[in-house]
Amino acid sequence: MEQDGIARRIIAAIKQRIHSGANRPGDSLPSTRALAAEWGASRTTVTAAYNQLAAEGYLIIRQGARAIVAAGLEMTSEGAPHTAAQPRNLSAFARRLLALPSPAGAQPARVADFRYGDLSGADFPVLAWRRASNKAILRRGARLRYGDAQGSLALRNALQSYLWRARGINCAPDQIVIVNGSQQGLDLCARLLLDPGDPFVMENPGYPLARHAFAAAGGVAVPVAVDAEGLRTDSLPPARLACVTPSHQFPLGGVLSAARRRSLLAWATATGAYIVEDDYDGEYRHDITPIPPLQTLDAEAVIYVGTFSKTLSPTLRLGYLVAPAGLCRAFSEAKRLTDRHAPMLEQDVLAELLTSGAYERHVRSIRRKNTERREVLLQALADHLGPRVAVAGAETGLHVVAWMNGIAAGREPAIIAAAHAAGIGLYPVSPLYDPSEPRPETAGFILGYAGLDAEALRRGVAVLATILAEHR
Repeated sequence: MEQDGIARRIIAAIKQRIHSGANRPGDSLPSTRALAAEWGASRTTVTAAYNQLAAEGYLIIRQGARAIVAAGLEMTSEGAPHTAAQPRNLSAFARRLLALPSPAGAQPARVADFRYGDLSGADFPVLAWRRASNKAILRRGARLRYGDAQGSLALRNALQSYLWRARGINCAPDQIVIVNGSQQGLDLCARLLLDPGDPFVMENPGYPLARHAFAAAGGVAVPVAVDAEGLRTDSLPPARLACVTPSHQFPLGGVLSAARRRSLLAWATATGAYIVEDDYDGEYRHDITPIPPLQTLDAEAVIYVGTFSKTLSPTLRLGYLVAPAGLCRAFSEAKRLTDRHAPMLEQDVLAELLTSGAYERHVRSIRRKNTERREVLLQALADHLGPRVAVAGAETGLHVVAWMNGIAAGREPAIIAAAHAAGIGLYPVSPLYDPSEPRPETAGFILGYAGLDAEALRRGVAVLATILAEHR
C-alpha cells in the first residue's frame, strides 16, 4: 500500500511538470533506476508509474531507452486551464441560477434555533420505521432493477387511500408522481409549465425556493400581495401559473377564504393557467380539522404538491404530486429524465407505514406534540414581550411570525447578529418579500418551533426579549 502511494505521488509530480512546461514533448525522463533512487522507491514502483502515464498518453516508452514526453502536450494560451472565475460557456438556465441569491449558511445556536423546517429528532418514529424497513428489505425481488418513474405502485396506491382519508383528495394512483421532496415537484412544474418570459403569479411574501425554481426556468415573477385571507384575487394579472399555499400561507399564515378560492379557480379557467398548490404543512391545524385542499374543488386546474418533510423528516427527501390526468405523462417523462425515480427502498418503507396505519398514528402523535410546543411558545412570547409583539399565523403549521412593535425593519441585521452571539438562531421575514416590492417597516421574524423542546423555547424567547430591549 505504501508503494502504491509513492507511485501516485510520482505520477502527480510528472504530470505537474508536463502541465507547467518544465518537461516538454520529446524530453527524456530519468531512468527507472535514477528515479527510484530519487524517491526512495523500488524500480517496480517507478516502472508501474511510468506504465500508467504511458497508458494515459503522457509518455512514450521504448524498449532499452528512457521514457519521453509524448507529443501534443505543449502548453498554449488556448489550452490554459480554466479557473472557477472563468467558466466555460454556460446555458441561459445556468446563468439564471447563478443570478439567484446565495442561501444563508447554517449557523450553530447553542440555546435555541428558531429555523423553520427543522423537526425534533426525538419525534421520528424509529421503531415503526425499523419494522417497515425490515419488511421491505425481506420482500426485495430476485432481481434489482430500475423502477417506475412515477414511483412504486404500492406507494401510490397507499397514498391514494391516505389522501382521500386525510385530505379529501379523490385521485387515481396514475395521477400521483413520487418526487425527491416537494422542491423537486416545484422544479418539475416550472420546467413543464413555463417558457422563458412567461409570467407566473407568486404570493408576496412567499416561499423563496418556489420563486427561484420558476425564475430559473425563465419565468417572470408577478408578485401579488396577501392578507389575513391569503392571496388577494381581486385583480390577478394574466399568467401561465399561480403558486399558492392556500391552507397555510407561507409565511404569514392566512387561510385562503372560500370566496377567494372560487375567484382563483375562475381566474385559472378564464386564463388557461394552472394553479400549483403547495400544501407544505396541511396536516397541522391546531384548532379544527385541517382545511381541505384547493385541489378538491378543481382537479383539472390544480397541481397538488405534498411532502413528508414536515411529518417524518426533511432528510428523507420524499414528496409527491397529484397532477391533472392530462399532465401525468409529461410529469412521468420529466421525472424519468431527471433521476429515473425516487429511491425505491424508502418508497417501500413508506408504503408499509401508510398501509399499516403506523403513519397516521405518527401524524396524530406529532400533531399533539407540536400543538404543545406552540402553546409553550405563545405563552413565552406573551410573558416576555406582551404587547411589544404581534403574532401571526399561529392557528396552523409549525411556525409563527412575530412582528416586533416599535422596532424598525432596518434593525433586523443588528438583532440577528446579537441573537447569534447569544446562541439564538433568528430568521427575518423581509427576505421572503419579492425584491421588487416594498417591504414591511416593522421588524419581523419567523419562529419555527417543531425542532425545539419546551425548555429551549422558553429560554430562547427569554434571551430574545433581552436582546430586543437593547435594540429599541
